Amino acid sequence: MFFILHHDRLNMIDIHTFENKTAAYYTLGCKLNFAETSTLGKILEENGIRKVRSGEKADICVVNTCSVTELADKKCRQTIRKIARQHPGAFIVVTGCYAQLKPEEISHIPDVDLILGAEQKLDILQYLGDLQKKQKGNIVTTPTKDIKKFSPSCSRGDRTRYFLKVQDGLRLLLYLLYDSVRTGQKPKRNHRTTYRTSSGSSPVRRKKKLSLPEST
Repeated sequence: MFFILHHDRLNMIDIHTFENKTAAYYTLGCKLNFAETSTLGKILEENGIRKVRSGEKADICVVNTCSVTELADKKCRQTIRKIARQHPGAFIVVTGCYAQLKPEEISHIPDVDLILGAEQKLDILQYLGDLQKKQKGNIVTTPTKDIKKFSPSCSRGDRTRYFLKVQDGLRLLLYLLYDSVRTGQKPKRNHRTTYRTSSGSSPVRRKKKLSLPEST
């Protein structure tokens, strides 16, 4: 058991909760998301939670989402449901742009246990608790206009190329969403959606039909 100082208070974490636990990571969207997912994986690994092996059921599933268009939101919802079916009983954590912008919507998706906003995602250890399933997803976010914290991320060791996060993309995303509302024109939809995984494999492209990205 150890303590973490967070916003001038001590949070107690029982590391025995994480013993022999496994995690699967799923990334939808941009390279920034990939860098953050890689960092999340390293944080959990350093605390005893190893990545799942191929074909193995995970105890924890972390889904890093995108929210550029309504189609992207739909793909996220479909992916979360497929992950829940693939890993029955897993503690499901959803983060990323979709989680920041529409956490209440995600909280109603069956089997989602935790929704982390942009400021909270890299403090994931503080919010996992006892890893018990919830009837409704617990939302931990900061209003977008009040976000001040920046957490650097880097993907290293799990891909040929390194990705270093130097700024958050959420402000640009919010500008695009605002502009689409102001002009009445939606961002262009592209049915060829790219899913990036922490396995280091090439992105998998599918047209219209959703294919669940592999995880490690």
